[in-house]
Amino acid sequence: MLYLLALLIGVVAGLRAMIAPAAVAWGAWLGWLPLAGTWAGFMGHWIAVAVFSVLALVELVTDQLPSTPSRKVPQQFGTRLVSGAFTGAIIGTAGGALIAGLIAGVIGTVIGTYGGAEMRARLARAFGRDLPAAIIEDAVAILLALWVVSAVA
Repeated sequence: MLYLLALLIGVVAGLRAMIAPAAVAWGAWLGWLPLAGTWAGFMGHWIAVAVFSVLALVELVTDQLPSTPSRKVPQQFGTRLVSGAFTGAIIGTAGGALIAGLIAGVIGTVIGTYGGAEMRARLARAFGRDLPAAIIEDAVAILLALWVVSAVA
């Protein structure tokens, strides 16, 4: 189950790069993720929660802008890979499998990036515009992230 959760937090990072670390920080702060005494213990500090929450909110807004580049360009994709690896490693650490979590997070990020882009494109075509598709994708990312961090404990 742990590997699936690490993979899924990677999917979240592929959908929205900053939602994944924000959710992990909230999960650690709320005590859902047992990270105290590990390298990732800092994620449960209110500063990490605040920083990642602000970054996630900024991302949710900037994603709606027409000038935002594709998630598949190197800079965007690289950011998502780092986020997925980082959060996958944290989920793995909560279960004693840091490296496996990191790898699963990276795999999930690739799935989330390319699968999310395709899903959003299809939804945008169906709606005739991008905004409803983007909002649905936001909701999926947030709900999946919350489920993952609450399921670890």
